[in-house]
Amino acid sequence: MRKLLFLFAISLFFQFSLNGQPEVPIEKWTGKTILFIGAHPDDDAMSFGTMAMLQDHGNQIYIIILTSGNVGTLDPKISTTDLSRIRKKEEIDALAELGIPADHYINMGYTDGMLELQNKEEIMRRLVRQIRKYKPDVLIAYDPGKGKMRWHKADHRTASWLAADACRAAMWPLLYEGQIIHENLEAHEVREYLLFDGFPEDFNTEVDITQYQDIKINAVLKYVSQFSPSGLSKYEGPEMSDEEEKKFRKV
Repeated sequence: MRKLLFLFAISLFFQFSLNGQPEVPIEKWTGKTILFIGAHPDDDAMSFGTMAMLQDHGNQIYIIILTSGNVGTLDPKISTTDLSRIRKKEEIDALAELGIPADHYINMGYTDGMLELQNKEEIMRRLVRQIRKYKPDVLIAYDPGKGKMRWHKADHRTASWLAADACRAAMWPLLYEGQIIHENLEAHEVREYLLFDGFPEDFNTEVDITQYQDIKINAVLKYVSQFSPSGLSKYEGPEMSDEEEKKFRKV
């Protein structure tokens, strides 16, 4: 967390060499539109250092989160409605630390933990619409390549497959053609993919975020309800205790 964010990067075309490395190092990217798709508020935290760097280098970053994060607590006194509001504020505050404006954040509002049981075609259509609207050059998402061979949290598994599949669907004009005919959108091809997971044997690209590690930590600290022990078990407000923050900064 402190120095490097490792990304498993693939491309369906030729922007990446055979060993998975981008022809232009990620640290030198500029002028790109980048779309992050994840399941929960906080899923993007793994990429905060990279996103801070890309934002600083003149790229446009958009965040789509599929669930509201409304059940991820051990505190029985918080309602799903209140937790959803807390998670939204934490996400927007975290992105502000990276310089990403609030209107670049889209939450689709599905129930946390239940994504796999939702109408996947509906989610696909909504994602394709956003891809065609923002026209990203790059997708950042969890790696869906392991599929059933490795355990994923159900929401992560579903979100990663939907993200990859929606990017493929968005390029075909006869899929969801109503968006093109009636909404004046255009088919769009996402040509670069940065896919991450927690398995070191799969890493083939490293992003040096040394200059952005403090920004990353400051952003992650906004997720009090998720990353602080007291916030997860007994939420008492939007700030970590001084002791918790000191421990967190030593991670």
